[in-house]
Amino acid sequence: MKKKLSFTILIIVLGFTGLNAQESKFGIKGGLNFAQITGANSLKSDRKTDFNLGIMAEIPIVEKFFFQPELLYSRQGSSVNLDYLNIPLLGKYYLTEGLNIQAGPQIGFLLSADTNGVNVKSNFKTLDFGVDFGLGYQFKNGLNLGAKYNYGLSNLSTGVANEYAGTKIKNEVFQLSIGYFLF
Repeated sequence: MKKKLSFTILIIVLGFTGLNAQESKFGIKGGLNFAQITGANSLKSDRKTDFNLGIMAEIPIVEKFFFQPELLYSRQGSSVNLDYLNIPLLGKYYLTEGLNIQAGPQIGFLLSADTNGVNVKSNFKTLDFGVDFGLGYQFKNGLNLGAKYNYGLSNLSTGVANEYAGTKIKNEVFQLSIGYFLF
């Protein structure tokens, strides 16, 4: 199932890329994550500061509106280290030259989970769905700055007995990033 979903996402992204390949931009980005796990019963974990790093594209749809798919390695969690391969699929609208707003769904694939070096991946679901909202500024030279908030929609807990057992837990991540469109 996961392989079919990943393949479908890849085909969609590549399909959009082919629409306007000559006008599309491709680049790299990275930045800081300020992440925590939230949940029912007023659970709020300590905020964790870590990083994200990956690639992005900007594909024109109509004037001022673009599709921006990304592929990011993202370190999230709290006292538990959660490493994800995230795929945000963002709509990007330029309010003025350079200044833009972004929003869209995000799919995350859990790569690893550990606490103090102990593998606890079985305590967490491998798929995470969320919604991203962001604000960015793109300079004419290709450099861009961004701030994005990811609100997790999926319950991450598998129900295995652990500190989160019986609680619906979700990712919540605020990201600051810098990127550069290479071509």
